[in-house]
Amino acid sequence: MTLRIGNASGFYGDRLDAMREMLTGGDLDVLTGDYLAELTMLILGRDRLKDPSAGYARTFLRQLEECLGLAHERGVKIVTNAGGLNPAGLADAVRALADRLGIPVRVAHVEGDDLTAAHPGSLAAHAYLGGFGIAACLRAGADVVVTGRVTDAALVTGPAAAHFGWAPADHDRLAGAVVAGHVLECGAQATGGNYAFFRDGDVRRPGFPLAELHEDGSCVITKHPGTGGFVDVGTVTAQLLYETAGARYAGPDVTARLDTVRLGQDGPTGCGSRGCEGRRRRPPSRSGSTGWAVSATRSCSCSPASTSRPRPPWCGSRWSPPSARSPTCAGSWCEPTGPMPRARRRRARCCGSSCGIRTRGSSGGR
Repeated sequence: MTLRIGNASGFYGDRLDAMREMLTGGDLDVLTGDYLAELTMLILGRDRLKDPSAGYARTFLRQLEECLGLAHERGVKIVTNAGGLNPAGLADAVRALADRLGIPVRVAHVEGDDLTAAHPGSLAAHAYLGGFGIAACLRAGADVVVTGRVTDAALVTGPAAAHFGWAPADHDRLAGAVVAGHVLECGAQATGGNYAFFRDGDVRRPGFPLAELHEDGSCVITKHPGTGGFVDVGTVTAQLLYETAGARYAGPDVTARLDTVRLGQDGPTGCGSRGCEGRRRRPPSRSGSTGWAVSATRSCSCSPASTSRPRPPWCGSRWSPPSARSPTCAGSWCEPTGPMPRARRRRARCCGSSCGIRTRGSSGGR
């Protein structure tokens, strides 16, 4: 029994036609989309300041308007974190869209990640949730599942747990799904889009990846026939090591031991993954969330030309001269809510004058 899970978005602003490409290019059971990064949470937070009903990835609705009927006809479930700061609002918008188009779909959303009230002064603070909320929605019959902040791999562990009947104690199986989810999460990066050693395949417009996931947690990473780019052990290895920061890849569902993964070429356009061992996930944090880290985004209006308005202690920007275009400072980082060593913390700072990101290490969200 195989579950075919595809990806149609690696970030907010990815190719709009990717959803149609994935739905028409071959067979799928589930189509996922990853829209969130720390900077995206800042963008969505500012959207919500202007309009309390906003806070989600609006491009997802544009894609869905064209593709919801196609997904329904083909029996493909859609799972996405495009809900951002407002998953309930996006779920309502999807229902309204389905009603307007006359498409009978069941829409569910996952919430519980919002910890902003516990972090005064933050524009947004959200825990990374795992996949079992998604699994519960799918088991209840949802056709579209919208989440807020979940780990990127949860978009795969959730559907896999629902399809195969996995329990939270199925650590090795979940770890295998984490490997698949981590490879898929950034879209075309797994098909040559972020690979320096390509020789064959047109990487100017790489296709989006999919995983053929098996009940034991093993999988084959591949892509639809006729699409650009390529999949081999090199591209999958490069993406597997992307933002992992060590052999123990911790998450709310399971800690995946990446040093136990065995990769091998599977035909001309596929790479097989097997053998990943899983360890029990971290215990729930004191906040009571099932996530293992908090992604917090704060914004302040301290001015480079003003000495009467001191910066908050968390403000890390280095100001340009007073002629800088933007007087607003923002910072985004991941802060562990559980007993994670201080050395593992990862912080990103944004310079308000140029809106450029300077990172120290990798983000803790993926």
